[in-house]
Amino acid sequence: MSDPLRLFQEWFEAAREAGVRFPETMTLATATADGAPSARMLLLKSADENGFVFFTGYESRKGEELEANPRAALVFYWQPLGRQVRVEGTVERVPEEESAQDCAGRPRASRLAAWASRQRRPLGSRGELEQRYAELEREYEGRDVPLPPHWGGYRLRPDAIEFWEHRDSRLHDRIVFTRAREGWSETRLWP
Repeated sequence: MSDPLRLFQEWFEAAREAGVRFPETMTLATATADGAPSARMLLLKSADENGFVFFTGYESRKGEELEANPRAALVFYWQPLGRQVRVEGTVERVPEEESAQDCAGRPRASRLAAWASRQRRPLGSRGELEQRYAELEREYEGRDVPLPPHWGGYRLRPDAIEFWEHRDSRLHDRIVFTRAREGWSETRLWP
């Protein structure tokens, strides 16, 4: 198999077919400009030959870190299958039109929440957030909820993708694909 993106799609579909709840759940690891790491869980929106796409607030910690250091890593773990995929690469914002299209396809409540939530901004109480949400419901009553300017998508363009599969006695299978000028090179690693 010389196409890691096709292999990722096969593994992703196998996880879905095995009944993994939310197979799109992944860990996103970012780092500050000086290299201090942080990680959190979020959802993959799409994956294809152009990369792995996810959405978030640009003013969030991850958004600020991606602006300062546009390299990141993703980890998918599908425990029932004993499979893990690690992806490393550079990150860029998706075009605004792509973010607007994704926003338009989300439930109305999610779009309102994207406006109401100003990640990393201090609030006096949860009531403040709920009040902001209620104000936005009134403001956009009977109207479409547009894309917030502080929210959108990122695409991670992979430089390396590692596929790990559990085997007994810690004799796991590991295949690493690295991007080369002429395509992907494949290396099998042993534990």
